Amino acid sequence: MTTISRRPASSPRQLTRVGDRLSFVYLERCVVHRDANAITAEDAEGVRHIPSATIGTLLLGPGTRITHQAMADLGESGAVVVWVGENGVRFYAGGRALSRSSALVEAQATAWANQRTRLDVARAMYRLRFPDEDPAGCTRRQLLGREGDRVKRCYAEQAARTGVIWRGRRFTPGDFNSGDAPNQAITAAAQCMYGIAQTVIAALGCSPGLGFVHSGHELSFVLDVADLYKTDIGIPVAFDVAAEGTEDIGPRTRRALRDRINSAGLLDQCVRDIQGLLAPAGVDLPDEGDHVTLLSDRGTEVAAGRNYGDHGDSRGGTLAQEVSTQDALARDGVIW
Repeated sequence: MTTISRRPASSPRQLTRVGDRLSFVYLERCVVHRDANAITAEDAEGVRHIPSATIGTLLLGPGTRITHQAMADLGESGAVVVWVGENGVRFYAGGRALSRSSALVEAQATAWANQRTRLDVARAMYRLRFPDEDPAGCTRRQLLGREGDRVKRCYAEQAARTGVIWRGRRFTPGDFNSGDAPNQAITAAAQCMYGIAQTVIAALGCSPGLGFVHSGHELSFVLDVADLYKTDIGIPVAFDVAAEGTEDIGPRTRRALRDRINSAGLLDQCVRDIQGLLAPAGVDLPDEGDHVTLLSDRGTEVAAGRNYGDHGDSRGGTLAQEVSTQDALARDGVIW
C-alpha cells in the first residue's frame, strides 16, 4: 500500500530554527532508516535514535546506506544531508535546504553581481574578522595579505599556548593521514566548519556558490563564511585536540568542535552575520508561510495564484480566473 502524500509538508513555523539544532551529526558504516519522527543508525553495536528535527547537518561517511523514508523525514524537517569522505574530510554531495524564502538569495545575487557592492561585502567580512581595524580603503590584495598574516599569527599563538610543535600548514588534499597531528586536526576542524557554514547558508536559502572573497567554486560562499570563525574557534580547538594526543585525531576534533560550537552559540551568530552582510539595509525576511509572487513589467510584482489570461484583449488587462493561493501553490506539497 502506498504511503505517498500521507504526511503533509511541514510549514516554516513548524520547522525547528537552525539556531536551535545540533550543529552536525557524523555517521559511518551503518544503515540509516526512519522510526516514527526520528532517524535510526544501525550498526553491529545496535540501533541509535536521533530526532531528525534537531539535526543541522547530517554527514554521511563511508559505508553508510540511507533509506528513502529516512531522506523524506530529513527533508521534511529541514536537515541538510551531506555525503562526505573518511573522517568527514571530503565533500561529495548535498541535499535540500530549509528556507522557502528567496529574499536573502536575491539580496546576495544583487550584491554579488556588482563589482562595487561585492567588494563592499568582502570588506564587511574582513571587518568582522578585524573588529579593531577599518578595511574601508583596502584593496582586495591588501585584504588577502592581512588575512594571511592573521592566520599565520594564529597558528604561532596557538602552538605557543598549547605546547604543540608547529612546522607549518602542510596537507595533501584527499590524504588525511599525510599530515602530522596538528595538521590533521586543522583539516578535520576546517571540514566541520565548512559543514556548519553550509548548514546555515542552506537553511537561509542563500547560494553556496556566490562568494565575495572566494570565487569560482560551487562552495565559494561557504568558504567565505567558514573563514569568519577560523581563528576564533576552528584553529584553537584543533590545537587543543592535538595537544591531548595523536590517536583518533579526526573523531576527537569533531566532538570537541561540536561542543565548542554549541556552547558558543555559533549557529545563531552565523545566521546574524549572514543576514547582516547580505541585508544590512533591512531586506524583508519572511519567516512564515509561502511568499510567492509573479514578476511583471519594470520589476513590478503581482500576486500569484491567479490566472492572468487574456479575455479578448491583446494587451491582457483582464483576469480570466482567480483561484486561492493555497490551492494554486500547494497540492500535496507540489507547486502547480
